Amino acid sequence: MSPKKIASNNFISNTKRKSKKLSSDLNFFLTSKSKIESPYNKIVLFSSFLLLIIGIYFLSVFHNDFEQLKVDKASSTLGYTFIVLATSLFGFKATFFLYKAYNYYKYKPIASVSDSELPTCTVIVPAYNEGKQVWDTLMSLANSNYPEEKIQIISIDDGSKDDTWNWMLDAKTKLGDRLEIYQQPKNKGKRHALYRGFNLGTGNVYVTVDSDSIVTEDTLRNLVSPFVKNEKCGAVAGNIRVLNNKKEMLPKMLDVSFVMSFEFVRSAESNLNSVLCTPGALAAYSSTAVHKCLPQWINQTFMGKASDIGEDRAMTNMILKQGKHVLFQKNAVAYTNVPEQYLGLYKMFIRWGRSNVRENLEMAKYVFTNFRKKGKTGARILFISQFLKILMSYPLLVSMLFFVLVHPLLFLGSTLVSILVASTFSVLFFANQYKTTEGIWAYSYSILYTFALFWITPYAIATASRRGWLTRG
Repeated sequence: MSPKKIASNNFISNTKRKSKKLSSDLNFFLTSKSKIESPYNKIVLFSSFLLLIIGIYFLSVFHNDFEQLKVDKASSTLGYTFIVLATSLFGFKATFFLYKAYNYYKYKPIASVSDSELPTCTVIVPAYNEGKQVWDTLMSLANSNYPEEKIQIISIDDGSKDDTWNWMLDAKTKLGDRLEIYQQPKNKGKRHALYRGFNLGTGNVYVTVDSDSIVTEDTLRNLVSPFVKNEKCGAVAGNIRVLNNKKEMLPKMLDVSFVMSFEFVRSAESNLNSVLCTPGALAAYSSTAVHKCLPQWINQTFMGKASDIGEDRAMTNMILKQGKHVLFQKNAVAYTNVPEQYLGLYKMFIRWGRSNVRENLEMAKYVFTNFRKKGKTGARILFISQFLKILMSYPLLVSMLFFVLVHPLLFLGSTLVSILVASTFSVLFFANQYKTTEGIWAYSYSILYTFALFWITPYAIATASRRGWLTRG
């Protein structure tokens, strides 16, 4: 064997060894118990349970006041109307929950197909001010259990101001022809970076991965397998977990929230072939479906302004409109970083909220038409539930403020008991899925959202036309 061939084999061997070490380090990180947890975590959990106990006490003490308040309201036309609407809304929500639970029970992820059946795949990783994290992302993708001849990995630096490009160059040095890297001439936004990737891609399936996300070895093959098994499949949502959940409390809360949002809600939506949003952190799209809507997607506007947020929800919406199925793969997992401070958290939620308003308005234009031959009812029910959240946002806010003024302690008691009841399902669901008590963070998250983030949806509605990523530095 020639020295050149030996050197080449050594390089490939070293690269694979480093990739396997990265995978091993990831597994250790995800399964290990952190010894550097924030000292405030236990205080927050204790305070959450104390609040719930206080809530139970207040509701028991003021229960008669609650009954009297209902009687007083029922005696007036306005009050009676409010009670009827509130009861109807609660009835719909309860029925809708059972509907989701049934579809969750019926859901089964599609198992990976064989290597020979796997489609050619282009993975697109847009990056902005990501530093070394983009290197970790690219290495995790290179370590995927996917035939090398069938995968194209493209990473695009969207005008970063830090050392992101240097880390991409280092990844290119290690991965060689397996990785293509490009630089945008200036920061143009994630949508434009993806657009460039879509036009450069040669695969039958496009996979988008955020540059702060890590995939497991079988993620890609599991993610794209539905395209082989279901000819009507236009897009697939991956299963997102939180990467930085070992220390700070907000990521711990969000990890529980993500499990509910993906493994319960999107499982149910997938059984209806109508997942409403494929996440930017990990999603797959039929290249044919993408190119059918690509001009409309890149030129999308809202109230006369170019859309620079919600590119994942917009793409999902446009593919659903084509009559395609949008599915969820529980067995295709990506771990992503989330905000650790309140400031970053509410900015992320505002961005999601504005996108939700915009895309629900777009979905309203086609969901009650004959947009596909079968399975329209499920999509319509999901849309109605989403639209009701927007429609009832201000009435619920006004009702809450009125309740606070009329009887603040009764409001506190009834709200906290409602949180206890609703969050217990999340705790039990998380415990059943992962055999851990970390699900108790659902109580703290619900309290935080109810009392410190309740304004997000009303504000997002009022500012839906505003541009800006908000969380990009």
